[in-house]
Amino acid sequence: MAETTTKHSAQQGLSQHRFIDPRTLMTIRHLELRAKVVVEGFWSGLHRSPYHGFSVEFTEYRQYTPGDDPRYLDWKLYARSDRYYIKKFEDETNLRCFLVMDRSRSMEFGQSGVTKQDYANTLAATLGYFLNRQGDAVGMLSFDEGIQEYMPARNRPGHLRQLMQALEKPCQGGSTNLQKPMKRIMDLMNKRGLIILISDFLAPLDELEEDLATIAAYGHEAQVFQILDPAERHFTFENAIQFEDQETGEQMFIDPATARKEYMSQLEAHLARLKKACEASGIDYTLLTTDQALEKGLFDFLKARMHRGRVVQRKAHTA
Repeated sequence: MAETTTKHSAQQGLSQHRFIDPRTLMTIRHLELRAKVVVEGFWSGLHRSPYHGFSVEFTEYRQYTPGDDPRYLDWKLYARSDRYYIKKFEDETNLRCFLVMDRSRSMEFGQSGVTKQDYANTLAATLGYFLNRQGDAVGMLSFDEGIQEYMPARNRPGHLRQLMQALEKPCQGGSTNLQKPMKRIMDLMNKRGLIILISDFLAPLDELEEDLATIAAYGHEAQVFQILDPAERHFTFENAIQFEDQETGEQMFIDPATARKEYMSQLEAHLARLKKACEASGIDYTLLTTDQALEKGLFDFLKARMHRGRVVQRKAHTA
């Protein structure tokens, strides 16, 4: 009940906050500044609401759970929030996270004024900026049909700037191969950590289903963000048009009036399969379109982190 109340309270706080339109956000040239605007605006919106416990849990405190040592309760924070919190210890706050980024040509598509690539880069930068401020180590692996670039997970002066520069690099490849980056990231992560996979996932899912199960089996946390253009998601094309597959170069003349039903049927089946694969492995899944505020991505990320943290605590106390 308390968890539901906290989530609802956080959502109330966000609903009172004025979100930034992605097209306006993209006019900010520097990626790190974009990320800073999203993160600081997000926290400001929560702190202005009467319910700010949601944000407190992700900084230097976590909510008290039966079984915790009451000596570490912060009574001053209790007096302000009417909730019990304890100070986090170093082993609870340090996290190794990898941003796994799709850089295939399909990510360059954008009918709403924002390409999927720009949106994905800004989402990754926002999450990276937030985690870095938390004291967590953040790395990156980008891919298309192969591995493009790798940065180890670190938290030291200058690393965040290097991460932002890597995220700003344009797409270079063609098709999407989800299997190679997943195998590579598993080889790199010899300790438990967090994997954030950002892609449009417009590729076969057979191997990915197995890879997600492997991630869960090794005890890693993972979160999947699927990024689509609104035109892709809802097939809003009206006039007959020549389409070109951005990854293969194949051209097709399509009449939207006759193709829409079949397209939507196949897309919904594809989305449902990806969501089901994530749920089967205990991995959080979020679908975002490029006209949605970036704050939603950050909110879903934090909400999932809160839920996973409490599940881990319950298991520990049960044991």
